[in-house]
Amino acid sequence: MFLEEHRQGRRRGWIEVICGSMFSGKTEELIRRLKRSQFARQKIEIFKPNLDTRYHEIKVVSHQGSQIHSTPVPSSSNILLLVNDDDVVGVDEAQFFDDELPYVCRQLADSGVRVIVAGLDMDFTGKPFGPMPQLMAMAEYVTKVHAICMSCGNLAYVSHRKTTDEKLVLLGETESYEPLCRDCFNQAKPK
Repeated sequence: MFLEEHRQGRRRGWIEVICGSMFSGKTEELIRRLKRSQFARQKIEIFKPNLDTRYHEIKVVSHQGSQIHSTPVPSSSNILLLVNDDDVVGVDEAQFFDDELPYVCRQLADSGVRVIVAGLDMDFTGKPFGPMPQLMAMAEYVTKVHAICMSCGNLAYVSHRKTTDEKLVLLGETESYEPLCRDCFNQAKPK
């Protein structure tokens, strides 16, 4: 019902993706865009996967300490159930969501909602991560932000895992990950 009401109101929606490695400012940029929308008196809602409790259970928090209230959800389908009459919907840590997230974002955008998604574009092995490649292909706007390589100071390319754990999803910070450029990443990879 909500989605039909948005269509009748003729609002135009779109999808924005903010991607890059860890420590590149993705969440900081997501929070900045959402707070700017709040300032413009737009109704916003932000979602994050409920497995991400690193900084706070119900807030999205950047590495720099910026924060905004969010709704943790177990799957992307829950987002459609919880969106009410929002003008802007944010999604943080999108790489941890299921493969339905691009379709959820498309449905929201088609109904007139501005959707802003932030997430890692590549996993620790340098491969495309979760639903991010599809979201990037579907988005009207893609912003790739970069951290600085911890080894040489060039622009970082990937989040290198410093531990030997091979699980795809391993929540961590600087103790487990470091941003590296392509050359430093290739040198650091196990042979």
